[in-house]
Amino acid sequence: MLIRIVKMTFIPEYIPAFQAIFHRSERKIRYFPGCMHLELWQEAAQPDVFCTYSHWTGDAALQNYRQSDLFRDTWSQTKVLFAEKPLTFSFLRITSQSAQD
Repeated sequence: MLIRIVKMTFIPEYIPAFQAIFHRSERKIRYFPGCMHLELWQEAAQPDVFCTYSHWTGDAALQNYRQSDLFRDTWSQTKVLFAEKPLTFSFLRITSQSAQD
């Protein structure tokens, strides 16, 4: 499993526009082949900073999404709202959680 985190800093007055874009797209992203989980987080101390947190079956699934019309459309609307360049992180889960954790 691949875990993807994208940190995005928005121009404050564009936050409602971003939230509308995300809410229009989130269901489609969640049901995109290979997407196992999707969340949107907002930084508590810096409300202009958001992160998407997603689980993918693997890098191939993430890359298929990134090459899709859904991604291109969503990203083209989102990137014009940024105050800073976004940061992306991809992690591989190497341990599983147990009921004792």
